[in-house]
Formats: sequence, structure tokens, C-alpha cells
Amino acid sequence: MNFTNFGKYLLLLKAVFRKPEKFKIYLKAIFQQMDFIGVGSLGLIAIISTFIGAVMTLQIAFQLVSDFIPKTIIGSVTRDSSILELSPTITAIVLAGKIGSAISSEIGTMRVSEQIDALEIMGINSPGYLILPKLIAGITMVPLLVIFAMALSITGGYFGGTLSGAVSPAEYIQGITTDFNPYTIVVALVKAFVFGFIITTVPAYEGFYVKGGALEVAQASTRAVVVSCISILACDYIVTQLLL
Repeated sequence: MNFTNFGKYLLLLKAVFRKPEKFKIYLKAIFQQMDFIGVGSLGLIAIISTFIGAVMTLQIAFQLVSDFIPKTIIGSVTRDSSILELSPTITAIVLAGKIGSAISSEIGTMRVSEQIDALEIMGINSPGYLILPKLIAGITMVPLLVIFAMALSITGGYFGGTLSGAVSPAEYIQGITTDFNPYTIVVALVKAFVFGFIITTVPAYEGFYVKGGALEVAQASTRAVVVSCISILACDYIVTQLLL
């Protein structure tokens, strides 16, 4: 995204918050988007988080072979890695692929089929009408999905570690409960909020300015996922640098 595109993106965001219609009009759309982004992604996030937690526990156990390091460390490392990095970032990247491509395709198709032009002729603020419900749903549901992913990742680590015999249930539970710092959850939720904003607005921008036909909509959809993933990783670094 060069500076011209970034400027257009900021102007689009400004238009999203300008002259809102009656909020009642948005409520139904917001709940639909919450269902699509949140409820529709639960299964995928559950499977990915559980397996990542299990695999991570096995890898940590494999690397900590020293007799001088207590096995409770396995639980502590799994917990902190899941909360601070893996749950927010991997959830966001998976959602960028699933939701980002859908948002970009939907708005891009509306642009090339001139539905957005029709909305503007009727005097409706099309960026607000199309993007604001997605944005509100994104910044609400992505943090909830990240909390869900954290819990399942730590649970997956428990089952992965205990079933393989790498760590006993008591040692794992002692590890995840010892020296827990609640601030790590605050950092993770700040990341989730920022990622939710990126996942909904970047693909919406790519779709909103599509020109051409079906091929261009597909290219914009691909570009939306790529730019969203790069933006997520860049913001992940910035938020971590600022908060930790």
C-alpha cells in the first residue's frame, strides 16, 4: 500500500464515520456481521487453536530436556506464548483469509455491478452503510474470538502434553497457574482490537475502489488478504513494542 493508497484509505475511513443515518438502520446489519465474523468462525478457530496448543506443548517439552529445569515451565511457556502471541496473531491471520476475502468480494461485486452508485444516488452515505457495521462487528467479535482461542490453546496444550506423557496433569496445571501476569491478557486484547479494525477496513477499501469486472474483484480479494496479513504482522510488532 503506497502513500496514495494510504491517503485514499484514510479518506474512506473519514467517510465511514461521516453523516450517519439513523442507527436503527445499522443495528440489523451489525448483528448479521457479528454472526458472520464471530459465530461463523468459531469452529475454524477452535480446531486451529486446540492443535496449535497441543503441538506447542510437545515442542517445548522436546526442547526442555535438562534435569535442572522443572517440567512446570512447559505449562508457563505454553500459557504466555498462547496469550501474548499465538492466539491473537494466528486468529487474526486466519480471519483475514476467511473474512477479508469475503468482505472484499462482496463490496467489490457491489461496485462493479453499480449498486454502490445506486446507493449514492439515493443520498445514502455508502461507505458508512456498507463498512461501519462490518467495522463495529470486527472490533467487537475478534477480541472475543481471541479469548476463546487462548482458552482452547491452553486446553489443547494440556491434552497434548498429558496424553503424550511429556508432562503430568499436575505439573502442567501448576505451570499455567504459577506467576500469571494478567497484563498479558490486556496486551492480547489491544492487539485483537487493532487486528479486528484491520481485518474489516483494509479488505473493504480494496473492494470499494475496484474498477473492471469479475477478474478485478478476484484480484482485489487476493490483494486484500495479502495487505491485511502484512498489516497485522506490522501492527503486532508496533503494539508489542509499545506495551511490553
